[in-house]
Amino acid sequence: REAAARVRVEGLREEAARLVEVLEAAEIELDRRVIAREELVEALAVSAAESTAVTTVEAAEEAAPSLAPVPGSTMPPWREGLPVTALAPDYQRIVGVLEQQRSLGHGPLRAREIAVELGLGATPAKVEGLRSKARRLAERGCLRLEASGAFSAGRQPVAVPDVGSSA
Repeated sequence: REAAARVRVEGLREEAARLVEVLEAAEIELDRRVIAREELVEALAVSAAESTAVTTVEAAEEAAPSLAPVPGSTMPPWREGLPVTALAPDYQRIVGVLEQQRSLGHGPLRAREIAVELGLGATPAKVEGLRSKARRLAERGCLRLEASGAFSAGRQPVAVPDVGSSA
């Protein structure tokens, strides 16, 4: 009976050692999941804050009635005497940031820097959308596209196609 008891005790010790290893692995997994959840909550909070900032800016823009063109309207090529207010609000904001930077004596800005100045953040989707709008402004002569890919304030007349042409 004593030998059987020793065998049983030895078996239980081995089982306890195995359970300690399983417990340690489970604790490591739990720690990883807690860290992942905390990172996710932090990322969502930052995203929500950026969203709220953009929504607040958009709400302020909507609250002030404006005779400016609506977003998505056609953008005319720049010509002498054309006011910035002829542009859609998003384009006006881009031109405004670049003109403000020029008045402060700063050089050209990259699309990411413009996005940050506008409070859009630096996410690739926002930056690429802004870059597309800034390129359109440069093509129409409302901005200058530098060789470095940066944008600066400054207007240059662009050849306007004939109204009657089908091109």
